[in-house]
Amino acid sequence: MKIVDMHCDTLSEIWARRRKGKEVHLRENSLQLDLNRMKKRGYLLQNFALFVDLGGCEDPWECVLDQYALYCRELEANRDRIAPVFAYEDVEANEAAGRMSAMLTVEEGAVCGGESAKLQRLYEMGVRMLTLTWNYPNELGHPNLNARRAEQLQVSGEDPKEFLFTPDTEKGLTDRGREFVEEMERLGMIVDVSHLSDRGFYDVLACTQKPFVASHSNARGVGRCVRNLTDHMIRSLGERGGCMGLNYCVDFLMADASQPMGSARDKEDVVRDIMDAAVCHARHISNVGGVDVLGLGSDFDGIEVNEALPGVQSIGKLWDALHKAGFTSGELDKIFAENVLRVYRDILKTGG
Repeated sequence: MKIVDMHCDTLSEIWARRRKGKEVHLRENSLQLDLNRMKKRGYLLQNFALFVDLGGCEDPWECVLDQYALYCRELEANRDRIAPVFAYEDVEANEAAGRMSAMLTVEEGAVCGGESAKLQRLYEMGVRMLTLTWNYPNELGHPNLNARRAEQLQVSGEDPKEFLFTPDTEKGLTDRGREFVEEMERLGMIVDVSHLSDRGFYDVLACTQKPFVASHSNARGVGRCVRNLTDHMIRSLGERGGCMGLNYCVDFLMADASQPMGSARDKEDVVRDIMDAAVCHARHISNVGGVDVLGLGSDFDGIEVNEALPGVQSIGKLWDALHKAGFTSGELDKIFAENVLRVYRDILKTGG
């Protein structure tokens, strides 16, 4: 079993903990992901996001550069285990050398401040995927889960379901966002629409020619949270040759995000309910968009611990659950690695 995961926040979590004086490393830690457990489970490639929360960072560009420096130090310290990916051929070369691959991504397009020169700099640093928004509007576009709207609801005492279940169908990409997306295609940087508004998804679909991804999003037809994709989005993504990564966040997996644990009364029930939900999302996505549209996007260390999938060590349980539910070994090979690798082969340029 080869494993490719399109999204984790482990580097950013290590960075945040180090800023608080804690000694945490990528090789071995108590987080949801580390290199030792990845190696043991058969990981081929992990995307490492440099995540910037605009609500807690004075200078997003400096924050991303600081995290990048940590990424470089960690990869150098672990060069016997893992090496960076700049072009698709690097994945094959790393595998031949017995090393895992690390692909650098950025989660929050606002780090560029709308400046093309900064986008170019990210590419030169090795960033090969950019999540256009997180949970704040920025120079490029608008998210579905707007953190500022959530704050307003909390202050006013309004029903939070409006935040969780009401998509933004009016505000999408800005003119600058469209220009950025076109430039990303030219560079060979993958466009990531996870977190983006519904309108933004269709704006990306309209102004791109190549495949794009939703690196860590599930199916809204199963879990109603607007961080998930509608059936029409899933079909459109599949028709474009793109891919979406199954997200292990319980709130996105369960049918009603306001009741993430359902009626479960003990840990065994919780684990079964969550794994069943993950299987339902995988089956729905593959039924709607075809099995070729589905990959993995764990969101490890960016989400609360999922009792069914608490870390990389549990990935075999997901394989087993999906296989038991009727997915063939060939289909699982696609979901766990081949579908994402196909997109990377299409987009990542030689000699990046």
